[in-house]
Amino acid sequence: MARARTLVIGLDCVPPELIFERYRDAMPNVTRLASSGSFGPLRSTTPPITVPAWPSMVTGRDPGELGLYGFRARQAGRRALSLVTSAELREKRVWDRLGEAGQRVAALFVPLTSPPKPVRGVEVSGFLWPGEGHAWAWPRSVEHELEARFGAYRADVARFGEQSEAELLTELRRMAEQHFAIAEYVLDTRDPDFLMMVEIGTDRLHHALWRHMDPAHPAHDPSCEWALACRDYYAYLDARIGDLVARAGPGTRTLLVSDHGARPMLGGVRINEWLLREGWLRLRGVPEPGTALSNADVDWSETRAWAAGGYYARVFLNREGCGPDACVPEADAARTLDQLRAALSAMPGPAGETDFVQVDAPEQLYAKLRGCAPDLMLTFGGLAYRALGELGGDVFSEHDARGPDGANHARDGFFVLSGAGVPARGRVDDAQILDITPTLLGLANVPAPSALRGRDLSR
Repeated sequence: MARARTLVIGLDCVPPELIFERYRDAMPNVTRLASSGSFGPLRSTTPPITVPAWPSMVTGRDPGELGLYGFRARQAGRRALSLVTSAELREKRVWDRLGEAGQRVAALFVPLTSPPKPVRGVEVSGFLWPGEGHAWAWPRSVEHELEARFGAYRADVARFGEQSEAELLTELRRMAEQHFAIAEYVLDTRDPDFLMMVEIGTDRLHHALWRHMDPAHPAHDPSCEWALACRDYYAYLDARIGDLVARAGPGTRTLLVSDHGARPMLGGVRINEWLLREGWLRLRGVPEPGTALSNADVDWSETRAWAAGGYYARVFLNREGCGPDACVPEADAARTLDQLRAALSAMPGPAGETDFVQVDAPEQLYAKLRGCAPDLMLTFGGLAYRALGELGGDVFSEHDARGPDGANHARDGFFVLSGAGVPARGRVDDAQILDITPTLLGLANVPAPSALRGRDLSR
């Protein structure tokens, strides 16, 4: 009887329309897997960001339950945000549960696995690895073993955002080549019951070159040579996926998945500049354009709210306990927050359009709230505009403060589930990211915790 192994291959930031429609002909292996199993869009977390999306996917817990609201987290009593690590992820990952059930596991390049944690097998950190001098694999002996065979570990693209199109595509190909080679080697030498790998290169490609990939992008030119080069990169990934699936054996159940999608980015909103102009934030002096909030002379005693930028905006009331000179008494917080929410909801878009801002309260989105959740969460123009935390200049900008970037995140990633014993259900349109952990536990016949709210897509 063929071995019932589970193989998970993650492609960061890939939308369903790209893999099922636009690049379908370039990806025969993915198309074959989809046609023999189940496939469709996968609704991401709110917010649809690599962190918290991948941690939610592999734990079955929403961002509020995890206390992860983005790449950076705020600590109690402090206004500044700092980069999160695996230490902030306190819930068991799906491979932890499988290991406890006696399975051999391998988790390779999954976001928010740095520093790596002990597992019943192998864990290799994802792209948030801080670099030389820090552990990137567990056990540590694996680092020397892999480096001897595959060279220095490529956790991410070096100098991302600084390369030419040709340099970036070369780096992306080299990184994917190493990652898939490591996955094949781990399959051969460790013989895991469960292996999951995530390729971050697709995300890097989209942020740099989305205008060449999406006909809906205002700057799209279908005749550009880079449009074909992007398609060729996906064809290469498809070939490596096919090789890895074949290597895993005929009894393997395969899950292909992405954490969120991509869409054209049309500009940014300087949310702190808006708060300043509307009287919610006060400064001593006039900031130069592009001034970070942390570098501005903020009068906290007169500031009622401030924000952190990113793919969405996190807005915080300057309530008691936030830090020195907090000026919103807790007794007034609810009333003040209602006023702020109404003002933000009425913010017009850059062309005066209404319904430009979606305002969410975390307690209405999540089962629980852990950590320092924002008071309000904002998305602009249906995620067509990014939130910019800088001060100075106009409220609306055509560019991201970090440099050229043609893509923002979309709410739907994709999934493909295929293999031994998996029913051929065809297209499924209501799958959600919280379904993935119950599905993987179900494939392994390991009971899922009753608190998980997702469903098993293999049943």
